[in-house]
Amino acid sequence: QVQVVESGGGLVQAGGSLRLSCAASGRTFSGYAMAWFRQAPGKEREFVAAHSWTGGSTRYADSVKGRFTISRDYAKNTLYLQMNSLKPEDTAVYYCAIDRSSYYSQAIAFWGQGTQVTVSS
Repeated sequence: QVQVVESGGGLVQAGGSLRLSCAASGRTFSGYAMAWFRQAPGKEREFVAAHSWTGGSTRYADSVKGRFTISRDYAKNTLYLQMNSLKPEDTAVYYCAIDRSSYYSQAIAFWGQGTQVTVSS
């Protein structure tokens, strides 16, 4: 059974940092892109960042560029999201996702259950 589990969320003051982790188990995800999404109250889920297997390329939403960094430990099947200079508008449930392709194609095969990030002003 596939499991995708996020951790590292919490409450932080504006300007602070958090590091999210996403551990995938149940099968190997070698060869697949992984990504982070978020959903704020009353809003649709939105893309945050992605890490492609092919060449390890990354991409970010404009709203987080320069503040967030996505990285991946291939041996541990783990994805990370380092979030710096956090703003109240970053408050959301953050979801880890595994793509159906080796590059980020927006076709998600598996979702995690989410971890709450709250940024106070």
